Amino acid sequence: MKRVVDGASKAMVALAVLMCSGCAVVAVADAAVTVAATVVKTGVQVTGAVVGAVIPD
Repeated sequence: MKRVVDGASKAMVALAVLMCSGCAVVAVADAAVTVAATVVKTGVQVTGAVVGAVIPD
């Protein structure tokens, strides 16, 4: 009986995953890329400011 319950619960999880929209996955990935790009851009700007302050024109 336990095998039937385990199989049914696995099937329910698989069904729930399949019913979820792929758009949510894309939205999360897009948000992660946006955050990473912002962090890199900020780091480059800070580095540029430090180099500009250290090296006179």
